[in-house]
Amino acid sequence: MEAPAAPPLSPEVIARFAAIVGRRKCIWRRDELRTYESDALTTFRAQPGVVVLPGSRDEVVAVVKLAGREGLPIVPRGSGTGLSGGALPVPGGVLLGLSRMKRILEIDFDNQWMRVEPGVINLEISRRLAPRGYYYAPDPSSQQVCTIGGNVAENSGGAHCLKYGFTTNHVLGATIVLPDGEMVELGGPVAEPIGYDLRGALVGSEGTLGVVVEVVLRILRRPEATRTFFATFPSTDEAGNAVSLIIAAGIVPAAIEMMDRLAIVAIKAATGVDWPDVGAALLMDVDGPSAEVEHTAAEANRLAREAGALEIRVPRDAAERDTMWRGRKSAFAAVGRISPNYVVQDGVIPRSEIAKVLRAIDELASSRGLRIANVFHAGDGNLHPLVLYDAAIPGQEALAEATAGEILKLCVASGGSITGEHGVGADKAMYMGEMFSDADLATMNLLRCAFDPEVRMNPGKVFPTPRLCGDRPGIYVAHPTEVAGLAGRG
Repeated sequence: MEAPAAPPLSPEVIARFAAIVGRRKCIWRRDELRTYESDALTTFRAQPGVVVLPGSRDEVVAVVKLAGREGLPIVPRGSGTGLSGGALPVPGGVLLGLSRMKRILEIDFDNQWMRVEPGVINLEISRRLAPRGYYYAPDPSSQQVCTIGGNVAENSGGAHCLKYGFTTNHVLGATIVLPDGEMVELGGPVAEPIGYDLRGALVGSEGTLGVVVEVVLRILRRPEATRTFFATFPSTDEAGNAVSLIIAAGIVPAAIEMMDRLAIVAIKAATGVDWPDVGAALLMDVDGPSAEVEHTAAEANRLAREAGALEIRVPRDAAERDTMWRGRKSAFAAVGRISPNYVVQDGVIPRSEIAKVLRAIDELASSRGLRIANVFHAGDGNLHPLVLYDAAIPGQEALAEATAGEILKLCVASGGSITGEHGVGADKAMYMGEMFSDADLATMNLLRCAFDPEVRMNPGKVFPTPRLCGDRPGIYVAHPTEVAGLAGRG
């Protein structure tokens, strides 16, 4: 689904952007712009008018001010690993790529915080901190390539979010450039700053409030000990029951991940791990003081066996543990081994509903003639169903998209949410009405209007219909499915 192309920007406007960042950091030729037409959700595509790659926050300020004078919308982008179309360009607008801004500016080990630019890669932070025994907790599966700025935009989580929380729990402050070019600081290197929690409003706002140019992050000491186990089960029913038993016993694992049979098949094909052909598997980490970890891990093992575990494996060393986790974190890409195309979805349900919802998803797949692989953060009920299809078969892509939408509705009906960590973006904006009333959405929009009264920052995302700020002029951006004539999907 590709949005219609907009008229090209004038050479004069392109030259002004190039004067700010340098000619080689200003991309405007149509063949070169294709690289930036989408994020990792390639279903939706649109071509920006120009891609600008600033190297400093002063250059960001200058770019934002110029875009404002020209009346151009701005879409911030990091590595482009997002899965909800959050970095989908506005046709003819400015795509502001922040990947060059990748400096670690300051580390304060005594007070456990660090200041970084938005283009710093998530995993690079822990690598830099490791020699001193520290790390950064949020660990999305794309952590080898995703940027901190993108993590802030989407409030990314990861496997270890059950115990340690999402990005919002680890961002102490941020410096942002507002849509008018003003640079402001929200929060800072203190646990509880005085005043309104504008930092909390920023994290997860998906680039609609401003451009993040610096972030202050909380860093943690590495746990004294970590114990991992891999348990297999006849089906997702037993695996889901094991999760419920473990959490009900008062155990808070650092991570507890579930994969169903189809996901296991894909992971084995992609990575060569020697996992058995079973109905479901759990991968669990327990960490903390050594004495506590040994007791907690033993109790979790006992409860898994009580729930019907077929086999429990404990890694012999760090290398074997890394192999187990590499299998889990490769799951999304691994599905490409068993299907030419797939849709990655992201929804949340109560833990108690896991078995029931997975059965409903299986029934939905059968009724649509599709396959759905499930891999997710079982501890907090964050599902990641992958709807498999073949785009070469007419109508199957639309069917897969509609099926993904039905899964979101199922999550909401089960007491959950349409997103846990991937954001709303362009993909799920039409489902916001499943969770929120018109009054709710209007109230949310008031916050956006306080930051961006002309609706120039990432317009067309999050909200289900174009929403302006009172009588002020704004930028109308049709939803990608509306452009493609698929507004009624799902």
